[in-house]
Amino acid sequence: MDDKISVFDVYSESRLQLERLTVADAQPGAGTDVVRGLHAQPKVLPARYFYDDRGSQLFEQICDLPEYYLTRTETAILKQCARAIAELTGPCEIVELGSGSSIKTRILLDAYSALDYPLRYLPIDVSAGILESSASDLLVAYPKLQVHGLVGTYELALRRLRSTGLPTRMVCFLGSTLGNLSPQECEVFFAQVAATLEPGEYFLLGVDLHKDEKQLEAAYNDNRGVTAEFNLNMLWHLNRCFDGDFEPSRFAHWAFYNEPLRRIEMHLRSLDSQTVRLRSLDLTVALQTDETIRTEISRKFELDAIGQDLRGRGLMPVEVWSDPNQWFGLLLCRLDHLR
Repeated sequence: MDDKISVFDVYSESRLQLERLTVADAQPGAGTDVVRGLHAQPKVLPARYFYDDRGSQLFEQICDLPEYYLTRTETAILKQCARAIAELTGPCEIVELGSGSSIKTRILLDAYSALDYPLRYLPIDVSAGILESSASDLLVAYPKLQVHGLVGTYELALRRLRSTGLPTRMVCFLGSTLGNLSPQECEVFFAQVAATLEPGEYFLLGVDLHKDEKQLEAAYNDNRGVTAEFNLNMLWHLNRCFDGDFEPSRFAHWAFYNEPLRRIEMHLRSLDSQTVRLRSLDLTVALQTDETIRTEISRKFELDAIGQDLRGRGLMPVEVWSDPNQWFGLLLCRLDHLR
C-alpha cells in the first residue's frame, strides 16, 4: 500500500490524509471479472468500471438532470432528517462508500456541526481525482473537519478501516448504488458492513423504491445523452486498464425496465459484427450485430423487504424516512449487540 500523503500542501497532515489502496492490496487476478463477464452468455461487465475520473464526472452531471429524480429526492429527505440522524448517533465518525463529490454529505456535516460535534469524515471512492477535489472543498467549508480519504473499492476500504477515536461510527451508502448488486451480492455486502461495525454502531442506507415504469426508464435515458456517454465511457476505461481496442462509436446505449425482476438494465449494444481485444488480459471477444453487454442493473426495492434483509444481518432499522411520493427511502440501522 502506498504511504499516506497529504494531497494539498496548504493543509496540515492532521486534517487531511489520502490513502491509496493499490492493486497490490486487491484480490489477485485483476481483470478476472472482465474475462469472466465477457465469456458469459449473455455478456456482462462489472459496474465498477464506470468510475474512472471521467466516469465520476459524468455521474455527477447525471445527478443534476431533470429526469434523474433520485438525487434531488434523497437530498430533500436528508435535509429533513439530518438533525434527527445526528441526535440519534451522537458524535460519530462518518464513513461514506462511493463518496463522489460529497455534496449530500455536507447536509450531514452541517447537522453534526450545528450540535458542536467533532467532525471526522472518511470518504471512499475509486476516483482519486474526485476524492481529492471534494476533500479540498470540504476542508475549506469546515475548518474543524478531519478527512481521511481512501482511494479504492468499498470492499477493500471496509477491510482497511481502523478503530475510530470518536464514540461511534456511521457507514453511509447513499444514492441508489445498492440496486447495482444482485440479491446474493447484497447479502455479501450487508455481511461486510456488519463485520466492519462494532455493536451499537450505525449504517445509513439509501434505496430507490419501485415506481412507474415510464418514470424509471426516463431516468436512465435522458434527453441530453449524458447517461449514454457515461455508459460508453466504460469502454474507454477498459481500453486504458487492459490495453484494449474497443471502439465506443460502434456501440449504442440501451436501458430499459425489466418488470419481472424489478430492475433497470443498462446495456451496450454492438452496432455491427466485430472483434475486440484486451491485450493485457490475453482476451479476444467476438460480438455479433445487436449483441449486448450488460453494464449495470439498478434494482428497485420495497422498504419492508429491505428492512427484513438488514435485520437478518443484525442491522436493525432505528428510523426509516421517505418522501411524500414514496420514491426513495433512507434507513438508519444500528448493529445489534447480539449478533
